Amino acid sequence: QVQLVESGGGLVQAGGSLRLSCTASGRTFSNYAMGWFRQAPGKEREFVATITWRADSTYYADSVKGRFTVSRDNAKNTVYLQMNSLKPEDTAVYYCAARPPYRGTYYLAREYDYWGQGTQVTVSS
Repeated sequence: QVQLVESGGGLVQAGGSLRLSCTASGRTFSNYAMGWFRQAPGKEREFVATITWRADSTYYADSVKGRFTVSRDNAKNTVYLQMNSLKPEDTAVYYCAARPPYRGTYYLAREYDYWGQGTQVTVSS
């Protein structure tokens, strides 16, 4: 089992920045690729970003590319999502999730075994 706890959400004006953190406990964090997803009211959960277990590759949704950066610190069992130039359409509950490295379809939520409880991000216009 891997337990994931997100933090860092909040209310920010358009154009502002937030940094989300996701801290893991339980099984070895560094064994897993990590992803960030988000879900806005009335919409399906969507992929945002992912980072491999060695942090040698990252992938982003087109909607956040160039604005968001995913990183991880395996010594701290933590993955981060730095969000810059935020837009009102970024408003959602953000979730981190853990994926076994042998599952390569990183943009599908079903590929992830463990999920955090989510943190709310609200961007005002």
